[in-house]
Amino acid sequence: MINRIFKYLFSKRQSGFNDTVKLEGIVHYVLKDMYGKVKEERLIKNTIPDAGKALLAALMITDVGAAGVDYIALGVGTPSATALGSESSTNGGARRGGADVTGSLTTTTTTNDTAQFTTTFTFTGNLGLYEEGLFTAAVGTMLASQAFEILNVVSGDTLAITHKLKVA
Repeated sequence: MINRIFKYLFSKRQSGFNDTVKLEGIVHYVLKDMYGKVKEERLIKNTIPDAGKALLAALMITDVGAAGVDYIALGVGTPSATALGSESSTNGGARRGGADVTGSLTTTTTTNDTAQFTTTFTFTGNLGLYEEGLFTAAVGTMLASQAFEILNVVSGDTLAITHKLKVA
């Protein structure tokens, strides 16, 4: 009898209702030299720290009044659960936000299931980058981040970043 109940419940679960939601993040980097030639291109999965999960929950509640995400930062360290390990602030690698970051909805699987953030950094000196993150403000909550193998940039290089967060 119990086996039939489980079989019935699991058959209903498979019938089109899905209450599991997850967030999948991926970041696309395109590094170009001063002449526009692509030097390197990477596609990297990101991490959603606990503070980022709490931010997403807060964004659903009007009474909480959480700020949306509108900043992208680069770093030369390893991200922690709440911040970049060593955020860049020189040589054109300083945090970008506001009008310098474009946020939009795009379709990956279903209509408007992916938040997309884009910006381009133009470097005025050399940096060895190891991390990138999404933030709510110039000094705000980190929604997502990732560490990666060193990405060396020199003066005149540009780094186009497209950071996507898919709700699946």
